Amino acid sequence: MVKAAVAPRWPAYAAAMLFFGYAAGKAAFALQARLGFPGGPVVPAAEHESYAREFMNVTTAQWSASVSGLVAAGIAVATVTGLGRRVPRTLMLVVLVGMSLAVGAGAMIMIVDGFVGVGVGWRWYHGVLGVVVIGLLLATIRSYAKVTRRVPD
Repeated sequence: MVKAAVAPRWPAYAAAMLFFGYAAGKAAFALQARLGFPGGPVVPAAEHESYAREFMNVTTAQWSASVSGLVAAGIAVATVTGLGRRVPRTLMLVVLVGMSLAVGAGAMIMIVDGFVGVGVGWRWYHGVLGVVVIGLLLATIRSYAKVTRRVPD
């Protein structure tokens, strides 16, 4: 039997808002066929050309990133909705952990470059944002795990 537990919903909503912002920023740069993110470090033209030549079209990459942001926002919101809670718990936790690893890797780059400097160009406030993102994702996972755990009768 699943016992109703009370867990905060705000981390999931806050994470979803950050993911929507990410999606909007990536869409804005997709429309301009630019690499990077609004408010982030400027991507040099040589890197832009190299990316397009060796990996994929910049516009396609940015639109793909924008869609991934929308999907991540949807997953975050699903953790606090009835529809999302119908997804098998193990599957949702695997998706959340995978999402956290992917997003966390990007956030760690922002953190390390923002506070230590590795040459990308992120500033200290980007590092703070990286810490917030990781914290929100962990809080979202914890909240979901708490509210969906099975307890003995």
